[in-house]
Amino acid sequence: MSNLEQRTLALLTEPEIKPLTVAEIEENLGLTEADDFRDLVKVLVKLEEAGTIVRGSNDKYGTPERMNTFQGRFIGHAKGFGFVAPEEAGLDDVFIPPTMKGGALNGDTVIVKVSSDSTGERREGQIIEVVERGTSRIVGEFQANKNFGFVLPDDKRFGTDIFIGQGHTLGAVDGHKVVVEITKWPDEKRSASGMITQILGHKNDPGVDILSIIHKHNIDVEFPEEVVEAAQQVPDEISDEDRVGRRDCREDMVVTIDGESAKDLDDAVGVVKLDNGNYKLTVHIADVSYYVTLDSILDKEAYERATSVYLTDRVIPMIPHRLSNGICSLNPQVDRLVLSCEMIISPEGKVVEHDIFQSVIRTNERMTYSDVYKILEHKDEALIERYKELVPMFETMKELSTILRNRRDARGAVDFDLKESQVVVDENGWPVDIVVRERTIAEKMIEDFMLAANETVAEHVCKMELPFIYRIHEDPSPERLQRFFEFITNFGITVKGATDSIDPSALQGILKSVEGKPEYPVISTMMLRSMQQAKYSPECLGHFGLAAPYYTHFTSPIRRYPDLIVHRLIRTYLIEGDKSPKTTSYWGAHMDEISTHTSSRERRAIDAERDTEAIKKAQYMADKVGQEFEGIVGSVTNFGMFIELDNTIEGLVHISNLTDDYYNFDESSMTMRGERTARQFRIGDRVKIKVFNVNVDEAAVDFIITDMPEPQPRRRTGGPRVIKGKDKDKEFKRGGKDGSKRTPSGPKVNGRTRKQDRKRGGEGGGKPRKGGSFYDAMAKASQKKDHGKRK
Repeated sequence: MSNLEQRTLALLTEPEIKPLTVAEIEENLGLTEADDFRDLVKVLVKLEEAGTIVRGSNDKYGTPERMNTFQGRFIGHAKGFGFVAPEEAGLDDVFIPPTMKGGALNGDTVIVKVSSDSTGERREGQIIEVVERGTSRIVGEFQANKNFGFVLPDDKRFGTDIFIGQGHTLGAVDGHKVVVEITKWPDEKRSASGMITQILGHKNDPGVDILSIIHKHNIDVEFPEEVVEAAQQVPDEISDEDRVGRRDCREDMVVTIDGESAKDLDDAVGVVKLDNGNYKLTVHIADVSYYVTLDSILDKEAYERATSVYLTDRVIPMIPHRLSNGICSLNPQVDRLVLSCEMIISPEGKVVEHDIFQSVIRTNERMTYSDVYKILEHKDEALIERYKELVPMFETMKELSTILRNRRDARGAVDFDLKESQVVVDENGWPVDIVVRERTIAEKMIEDFMLAANETVAEHVCKMELPFIYRIHEDPSPERLQRFFEFITNFGITVKGATDSIDPSALQGILKSVEGKPEYPVISTMMLRSMQQAKYSPECLGHFGLAAPYYTHFTSPIRRYPDLIVHRLIRTYLIEGDKSPKTTSYWGAHMDEISTHTSSRERRAIDAERDTEAIKKAQYMADKVGQEFEGIVGSVTNFGMFIELDNTIEGLVHISNLTDDYYNFDESSMTMRGERTARQFRIGDRVKIKVFNVNVDEAAVDFIITDMPEPQPRRRTGGPRVIKGKDKDKEFKRGGKDGSKRTPSGPKVNGRTRKQDRKRGGEGGGKPRKGGSFYDAMAKASQKKDHGKRK
């Protein structure tokens, strides 16, 4: 920073100084020369672009705090309004009315000015500057006109359609899903303009639905040629040189336990009960960092992707299949290089000794969750005979798993046992069934062992006080917890104590009090929504949901980049013994960036997985209009109720389709109550519904209550008009010379734009994959465990 920058910033941050004009800044700094003025203007522009200072509407400059402004990310909504999520931690989102967006689109980084009269929980503001566009590539459906067209974005939050002029359509026709590059950004008068860069196919073609989601989230499917070539250079087998310096564990009894379709087997386990009553648990994890070395072309690609993405019938891997399904996969009866965490665990579940080392293993068997479950719970004679040498170890695993789970339970960990679904598709990718995936003793055992290894590794390195990457889950915000506590009073549950110092055991107690009751799914979901989002961090801040002071991700380096970093640092610190200032300062300088990037990529993968599941569920329900089902009221909003069926499919009963009475929404009790009949719907109620409408394009399913009069068809209003002949040209001309002013409101059903009322009353939640925990999908994440789903 130059001397003039420092002086300018120091002036504007002085406590007694108010926002100043350029002339006032010049006077205060004692600048008299013409060159000084030009330099000052350049400094002000630079500081403003960096977001360090802000220029107000009166052309006065000041720090964001003085100008009542801050920088954040704009989150658009299909209805036209939005929110700005501040970059600075601890600040609440600011509501942005539709007329105050300042040309901002969903995902943009913006400067927002908070209204001075904003009070209470909901602050309102106006976007005064778009600092950086969130994306310039949009996926959508092409609508053709005579010499031009429009792309309607798949992401309805984007906020505008995109005009495609003559010569920029790439030959797209009506109904094509396309990728468009924005060439002109919207303003108060015109919508965006762009050019089509890729045609994905017709929206009804098999596979185009998921392909559109992949492009929507900017996920690269194919690896660059140089990355593929680098993967080809990696050998298929372990050499004698590779075994040097490693502990030989090839004679140890070790197995992998995964889903039937899994091919990237990155963890193997072995358990022995010792004579003194302790247990020896050894978790072996594929040594990916041995092959994917720092700053190599494979490493740079893995960092960019940061995670594998699982989309129903396919996986987009973090590293090429040659590695993930080959030399890095712990396939049975072959030598494989691993990093191992050996733990001696007392009968009370405490890790009393541990060792972390590199080794070579040869797994005895590639087991599946279903077979281990049948052996342990159903005593399947054929399987017991087939795996008779391993059965005693499985029994010991079950013992140890129960001990570890009980200890975690005793310290207050919150176990959300929510339904998890699996979409079964045919050869064309069309869903033929939605099944609820059970979490058996086999899945629980592996989860318990992975959690133990993750905690042990995190504690070991944290106590060394060296740069590292942790998986953290911070305490819930008091405001959200308070709203949750107020909600559960409707079920007769009260919680004592301050919300700013809540212990996870208190939340655990709430779940236990409703275990087995109809309201359990609802209360557990609402509790998830009250919690923070788990993320990666260079600071060891603990994991609230697990009630664990130390936690990291060590167990899945094939498909998570943070795990790869953990392995790399274990090799550096523990095996090579390099703790030099040069090494520690290097990692210390990079860890913030790695944590932020990998957390962002994780959220992107979660969003893509959630979008895929939603559209597949809508496709599954497409031929079931008119059929009746039973479900449970999952949430109640001012525009209707979301009903979840037993197979986890969710649909909306719009308030206009509650036809037996006029219903009012009571926010305090989260209920719908009829004025005349006093009939009441509340979260947790079981109801009978009929499938009323399915919109596959918008992944929207609408239900009606079966014992109510069927809604009368309503004339659709507000949608794009069908314009023919000369009228079409007139409509085009009204939109401006290039037609780009056209901003269709979208087709409406029952007076509301489809999907715009499908906003949830909170943030979604779900379960993570194996090696994480049930708490890593807190808040805005809906990540699925991959028991039986990894390819």
